[in-house]
Amino acid sequence: MPRFHRFALALAVTTSLVAAGPALAKAKGGDPAPISELVKAVDIPYQSFTLDNGLRVIVHEDRKAPVVAVSVWYRVGSKHEPKGKTGFAHLFEHLMFNGSENAPGDFFEPLQQVGATDSNGTTNVDRTNYFETVPTGALDRALFLESDRMGHLLGAVTQEKLDNQRGVVQNEKRQGDNNPYGLLRYEIFENLFPTGHPYHHSTIGSMGDLNSASLTDVKKWFTDNYGPNNAVLVLAGDVDIATAKAKVQEWFGDIPRGPEVTAPATSVPTLPAPLAKEVKDLIPTTRIYRMWAIPGLNDPEAVPLQMAMSVLGGLSSSRLDNALVRKEPVAVSVSAFAQPFEDAGILLVQADVKPGVEPAVVAKRLDEEIASFLASGPTADELQRTAASYLAGTISGLESVGGFGGKAVTLAEGALYSNNPAYYKVELDRMAKATPEQVKAVAEKWLSRPAFSLTYTPGERTEGGENRGGAVKDGKVAAAIQPDRYWNPDLGDTGPAMSGTTSFADRSKLPAVADLTALDFPAIERAKLKNGVEVIFARRTTVPTVNVAVSFDAGYAADPHSALGTQSLMLSLMDEGTQNLDSIAFAEAKERLGAQIDASANADETVFSLFALKPNLGASLGLLADYIRNPAFDGKELERVRAQQLNRLKAELNNPNALASRVLLPVLYGADHPYGIPPTGLGNEAAVKAVTRDELAAFHATWIRPDNARIFVVGDTTLAEVKKQLDATLGQWKAPATAKPVKHFEIAIPKPQPRILLVDRPKSPQSVILAGRVLDAKGGDDLEALRTANDIFGGNFLSRFNMNLRETKGWSYGVRTRISSDKDRITWVAAAPVQADRTGDSIKELQSELKTFLGAKGVTPEEREWSTNGSIRELPGSFETSGDVLGGVRNIVKFGRPDKYYESLPATYEAMTPAAIDAAARKALSADGLVYVVVGDAAVVKPQLDGLGLPVETVSPAN
Repeated sequence: MPRFHRFALALAVTTSLVAAGPALAKAKGGDPAPISELVKAVDIPYQSFTLDNGLRVIVHEDRKAPVVAVSVWYRVGSKHEPKGKTGFAHLFEHLMFNGSENAPGDFFEPLQQVGATDSNGTTNVDRTNYFETVPTGALDRALFLESDRMGHLLGAVTQEKLDNQRGVVQNEKRQGDNNPYGLLRYEIFENLFPTGHPYHHSTIGSMGDLNSASLTDVKKWFTDNYGPNNAVLVLAGDVDIATAKAKVQEWFGDIPRGPEVTAPATSVPTLPAPLAKEVKDLIPTTRIYRMWAIPGLNDPEAVPLQMAMSVLGGLSSSRLDNALVRKEPVAVSVSAFAQPFEDAGILLVQADVKPGVEPAVVAKRLDEEIASFLASGPTADELQRTAASYLAGTISGLESVGGFGGKAVTLAEGALYSNNPAYYKVELDRMAKATPEQVKAVAEKWLSRPAFSLTYTPGERTEGGENRGGAVKDGKVAAAIQPDRYWNPDLGDTGPAMSGTTSFADRSKLPAVADLTALDFPAIERAKLKNGVEVIFARRTTVPTVNVAVSFDAGYAADPHSALGTQSLMLSLMDEGTQNLDSIAFAEAKERLGAQIDASANADETVFSLFALKPNLGASLGLLADYIRNPAFDGKELERVRAQQLNRLKAELNNPNALASRVLLPVLYGADHPYGIPPTGLGNEAAVKAVTRDELAAFHATWIRPDNARIFVVGDTTLAEVKKQLDATLGQWKAPATAKPVKHFEIAIPKPQPRILLVDRPKSPQSVILAGRVLDAKGGDDLEALRTANDIFGGNFLSRFNMNLRETKGWSYGVRTRISSDKDRITWVAAAPVQADRTGDSIKELQSELKTFLGAKGVTPEEREWSTNGSIRELPGSFETSGDVLGGVRNIVKFGRPDKYYESLPATYEAMTPAAIDAAARKALSADGLVYVVVGDAAVVKPQLDGLGLPVETVSPAN
């Protein structure tokens, strides 16, 4: 699980932990399972040992999949950086991926060869971590690589590598700064923590400090901080303690201890008086913040404080949601959360002003609601819903061994921050025992202090982030500060000690890969409900949870082109209650059951999803059926969600990545094609303002009908049992007499007209480049060879395009090419966020690389090997969780593939030759027929584009 301080993320991301406790009993009479029973079910058994050099090793055995998560955590973060060296911890994290003395190439290449998943590194204020999940037979290779960069790095650190990664980090900083709210992190740290406090600056650092980093500086940083005695190694998965001891001693035992690292002195500061500040940014509406510094995660008051914030603004049924968004709609969204770090933390309460409402009114109401909450405290029911929601999120992740939030993370954090790998149990115990009186007292204690009031108002920025350190993204806020990562998260990336050490391990070559276990995909079973709806089922019993997806053949392609945004508005309105439960009652019912029920769409499908705890499955399915079949479509709620969608639309028009996509797809497909629309489905302002309640109900009646549905179920139940429960809820649903609707994919796609479409975004430090074309292929075709070609050219971290622009040139934090996964005609798109002064050069490089790849320098045997090996060997780790399996089953059905499709893939890849990969690429791709979209500062960018030999048109995004 995530430690409790990541509470607000619990339902948004997969978490960790292994349930080794008792099975959960079925709820009686529809009552939710007791919190105490859920807490008992959460357990991560572990054993530990320490090498003579001080390396602490924690081992958790989990044999459900043939993979091992390897996670190395160093106690060094930005709080350890002295003045003038901000950003050093994160810069060195990057250098650690650029090769070591005995593995001089890119760190990811040997991991790609073995099919590693979840490979990345992150840095935050307190620590730096590196992690990868590898097939069991590749554990020696992972340990060799991690130990080589711990003990044999400095001989491989060169001035050229430092200069390159400095450029990459600076482009990471530009990319973060370029986003709406990109400068927020500066405001948080610099105002809540005084000058001289270790948390006063943030992780990414300032441009000046990064530029001044010398080779001597960074080498000393390594010798001072990266010794084994300043690290924790966690192995979680298909490994036992005896194996771990032998392997860790072999690979890490020779590394000498480093200097003892002294933690900087810290405190939890209180502002001497209330502080207020206003800043401008390219945002859709005014946002009002109230912020405080709070105690760190080991403080006994950290958990009750987080529970208080969940009640105030974290739950869907929170006090702020009910008061300011639902009952008196003066805000379009609200949030409250506490995010403790090791030594201190931050608490944020925020409200986005509803357009047309005076910000001063919202600020006054926000302060009144905070005061009201402090006066009354939470109710016992609110605390139960908080705990149930958190525990459901915890148990939903019981299957993950590694990655960003797996059980390896839980054990490492406990060991590093609290000297107790099982510290999560302390937090769960505090959560289960929290009382309304205790939570009220803690909230009153910390929120009665002077606040930092920050107001973000729409407008052009008056300052940049060059000399400040940090970057943050907008969204439904669950944590203000995310770690800085080695791989670029905007591209969907999750990842795949002292020089001169004498080694007794053989480091002359990479360790051989032992026998690897093939993927054993769960058997797919099928049945039909009484009304003919097909149920597709796969059983997974690792944890007591069930995932359900009711999928309709609709998606954004079903949106009427005269009223784009209709479906998104319909789905948002469906979240606001049914004919039997109003908005608040529906939210509370989900929270009590620990159920997550929501709707989403992609280009082809509209999906209503349920995550349920096994003992609460029956009641949760009843809620899901009511949600799908009986939406209230309340007219008052419509005006509220309409305002929210218009606000999201405004935000999209200020986001450079979203802007580029809004322009590109309608141009590629043509405005009349079902896919020729902005891809997020938010539509355009005029249509969203005009659509009526009756039109939303009509869209629901037309597309959301049982004869247009399939139901997918993966989890700890049986097909017979879940069919019985579904028959009682969705099996009674009768299809209307009218004919099923049709999407018109026969509409002709226009011939591509190569050109550059420029969207002016003044003062952008970075340009976003998209280049694309529609392919003569559909998503269900045999595309493995083409996708492998794309992997080699631009789809992988190790690809030619990324290694050129990021690792060689240092012009970008990361670039990618991707092939879409739509059911009908698919696209190939290159995405390149680059520093503004290299926009034209980056397009030249894309063109040159692509022409060369499709011509004289096709796929090499080495590229074919790393790509196909990775694709084969990553399969077992790719279906570790029930959610992974659910996605795989849905893809099999969507594209009409055989049930054994994923198990047959290794043979397909093994038979693939470089010539076959080249042939697929040359048939589908071309450097000549591309349409480019560039979002950037036209004053800087247009002179660069004018010399490229393509027409340049300045355009506005489709709205």
